[in-house]
Amino acid sequence: MKTLNKYLYAALAALGVLLIAKLDPALAQEAAAEAPAAPPAPTLSAGDTAWMLTSTALVLMMTIPGLALFYGGMVRKKNVLATVMQSFATTCIVTVVWMVIAYSLAFTDGGSMNAYIGGMSRFLLKDMGVTVLKGTIPESVFMCFQMTFAIITPALICGAFADRMKFSALVLFMILWQILVYAPIAHWVWGGGFLAGLGVLDFAGGTVVHINAGVAGLVCALYLGKRYGYGQENMSPHNLVYSVTGAALLWVGWFGFNAGSELAADGRAGMAMTVTQVATATAALAWMFAEWAVHKKPSVLGIISGAVAGLVAITPASGFVDPVGSLWIGAAAGVGCFFAATTMKKAFGYDDSLDAFGVHAIGGIIGAFLTGVFARAAVGGDAAKGLLDGNAHQVIVQLEGICATIAWTAIMTFVILIVCNILTGVRVSQAVEVEGLDINLHGEVVQ
Repeated sequence: MKTLNKYLYAALAALGVLLIAKLDPALAQEAAAEAPAAPPAPTLSAGDTAWMLTSTALVLMMTIPGLALFYGGMVRKKNVLATVMQSFATTCIVTVVWMVIAYSLAFTDGGSMNAYIGGMSRFLLKDMGVTVLKGTIPESVFMCFQMTFAIITPALICGAFADRMKFSALVLFMILWQILVYAPIAHWVWGGGFLAGLGVLDFAGGTVVHINAGVAGLVCALYLGKRYGYGQENMSPHNLVYSVTGAALLWVGWFGFNAGSELAADGRAGMAMTVTQVATATAALAWMFAEWAVHKKPSVLGIISGAVAGLVAITPASGFVDPVGSLWIGAAAGVGCFFAATTMKKAFGYDDSLDAFGVHAIGGIIGAFLTGVFARAAVGGDAAKGLLDGNAHQVIVQLEGICATIAWTAIMTFVILIVCNILTGVRVSQAVEVEGLDINLHGEVVQ
């Protein structure tokens, strides 16, 4: 609409010049010199496109192999293949669902329902030719970039129900969740929906990705129940080297996640990369020192979990805050997620196997809230002023976005699990779980 208004104003100005020319030619020349020019049509930027192609590959790397290794190393040996299979299969399932319908629901105009869901104009990527642009990049590149976000979000949920979900249920769950949960929330925030209209700031996915996945993970963990032997048997990670490798791949890939969300190779993308690095390192240290103080030893699992918590928390803020703000966000995420994944989980007694809720939901909430505090106009423009820039109302707006995401995700995930349970059953039998998912679900074992 803004673009249409610019063209309308330019047309009216030109008409005015013609009328003046009939009355006073000299005045017409002066008016023509002052009349605003019509904005140029978007043109392809080779630099922006190259950066977005790179960012897309980086974000895909976050799921395979990054998340697959991160989660795969944290489960028991008898379930490692089932865990990496979940990440790989989710990548394939979501790719197809996104191409067929979910992209259209997330990023097109939904007409009278546009506040809540997009339309079907890009069903099966209809009319997405090689010359169609999204800003300064091909829309096909934008679609693929957003696809990688759509892939990693449900893959994160798998950490909450590791060791106990049927693979058939997983396949059905991923299809339904992508259409009914991810696509609508992506539309609310990034596709012109009602949260965008409220002014919610989410640069790269604090609400869309992390709160969304973390809350869904908690619902799944509660619905499926605790693992057999939880609290009595040793369920420590079988190979932390895998997990460290996965965490490192997540860290590197996250630069595409955050800096790539600028959709351009410019100064704001550079700042997003800088604050991502600062927040991640700070959160890793914060978790490490908190664990050191409480449990007397700094663990490898702790420092990599802290790094992921920092990556999560800086995600919504990455295009809006300066390095000092990222320092505070990282510190808050490291300490906050440490206590969520240890003290809070123990107090409430839920079995969030790999801390999808404790890291992603809690980290996402911390990051989304603090975006409202530390957002600076000098980084994100006049529309991105937070509490420190004198806009205390932005904190309220961020809370509204957090609450809306939690409510929709929790309700719809519960409904989807009920449907899956009716159609396939959601949990493996006790015998299968005790022997291991690898041999029973996939007929393979790690030697």
